Amino acid sequence: MRVLVTRPLPDGERTAATLRGRGYDVLVAPLMRVEPIAADLAANWSAVIISSANAIRSLDAPQIASLTKLPLFAVGQRSADAAREAGFTNVRSANGDAGDLIRLVAACHNDQAATYLYLAGEDRAADVEGELAKRGIKARTVIVYKNVTLGYPPELAQALRNRKIDVALHFSRRSAENYVNGAKASGLEEMARAPRHFCLSAQVAEPLRAAGVVDQITVAPEPNEAALLALLPPPSA
Repeated sequence: MRVLVTRPLPDGERTAATLRGRGYDVLVAPLMRVEPIAADLAANWSAVIISSANAIRSLDAPQIASLTKLPLFAVGQRSADAAREAGFTNVRSANGDAGDLIRLVAACHNDQAATYLYLAGEDRAADVEGELAKRGIKARTVIVYKNVTLGYPPELAQALRNRKIDVALHFSRRSAENYVNGAKASGLEEMARAPRHFCLSAQVAEPLRAAGVVDQITVAPEPNEAALLALLPPPSA
């Protein structure tokens, strides 16, 4: 069984290593590249909020040093691990999606006067700042990275053309959109629909459904990598 992983590096290679360790043949073909965006983080903050490990990876050493004493709220275990690896010690994970993250921050809020710092990417699936404002919690969104779209690499186009992809994993709505758009640009729309598509959430699956993928879509029961990878049949299936 050959599995396609399109998420950006280094997460794509980390996922691939896990799958190869379980006996799968993996094609890593990132359809996005993460680029840091310069930002001024100097202010008095109550805590840090992140919805992606990329937010931490995009900071330089002085920025991280200025924030590590603050509590940090992470959307999931991987982003929480990235924060701890960077030096944060008071880290709480929502172990879910953006909605779970918002609820976690709200549940832990103790009328802090200072604003929460939400480190975000240019493309966001949820308005964390706006949702917290509805709950009377002050937050400020600071964009620290962007996802740059990459076209289909030759090895991906060839694999789809030759029907050599059994399963495609989709970790974000943006990556699913890039998969669909890349297929159109390469004249491979029919071939790109053929594999089974495993998606982190129903929202991630939307671009695929809009492109005509219906029966081959499976959505993870929980929005995390472990639940997504658990959907895979045995490597020899």
